[in-house]
Amino acid sequence: METRKILIATKTYPSISTKYKETVCTAGILLDDEEHPLQWVRIYPIRYRYLDFDKRYPRWAIISAKIVKNDKDYRAESFRIDDDSLQIIRKIDTRNNWEERKSFVLPLQFRSIKEIQEEGKSLGIIKPKSVEKYFFKQTTREWDQKKQNILNQLDLFEPNIDLEKIPYQFVYQFTDQDNIPHKYSISDWEIMELYRKCRNHSKFSGLEAEQDALEKVRQKLEDNFLQNKDLYFIVGNLKNHKNSFMIIGLFYPPLVKIKQMELF
Repeated sequence: METRKILIATKTYPSISTKYKETVCTAGILLDDEEHPLQWVRIYPIRYRYLDFDKRYPRWAIISAKIVKNDKDYRAESFRIDDDSLQIIRKIDTRNNWEERKSFVLPLQFRSIKEIQEEGKSLGIIKPKSVEKYFFKQTTREWDQKKQNILNQLDLFEPNIDLEKIPYQFVYQFTDQDNIPHKYSISDWEIMELYRKCRNHSKFSGLEAEQDALEKVRQKLEDNFLQNKDLYFIVGNLKNHKNSFMIIGLFYPPLVKIKQMELF
């Protein structure tokens, strides 16, 4: 294993794993010693909620850790990490319209999903040419029995942490820069947590609280992001379905509006 620096760009909502109980997929940018961006990387598997608190890296943190290519994953960007070696170096803030974050992310931008695939990649960031629609879809409310059994397994050496099944999928329908239409679900943990917090803090209860939360998520992803943000999608494919991509993270610096000066 080699110690490297990585900028954390996004984390997906935890998924249930037979081997690891639960895992989180983290996408980030591999940096050189001077913290220049080199390439997109995927850190997987990682049991994020079972890490020590001082190792639970936030989004937009630069970390240092020992990593090695994941030999069980054919995707070039996939690496395994030594949890014990993980150190958080610093957090990248949003000053000057996300200037520093942009300096890491945008040099590694792809034109389209097709370009990502043509370059033999499985992970990257794109800017949609247009977003036609945001919508949500209802899904099952409970984990299937196999996954629930995994969650119910007791371990003498670690606490049992409940994992809520989010009964909705959040989706963007968009066209990329190659004029190819897509309809991708969003697995960004930040958006799932937005739904949970809005529901839990709603003045309503039950299904009314869910509808209240869904409306607040819509306001953010549709009204706010599509009108006020310079929106990009961090996309990645599925290991067992290499042609199927999803949005694993949203990059949304403020939209800089150029003021036209009136000439006299």
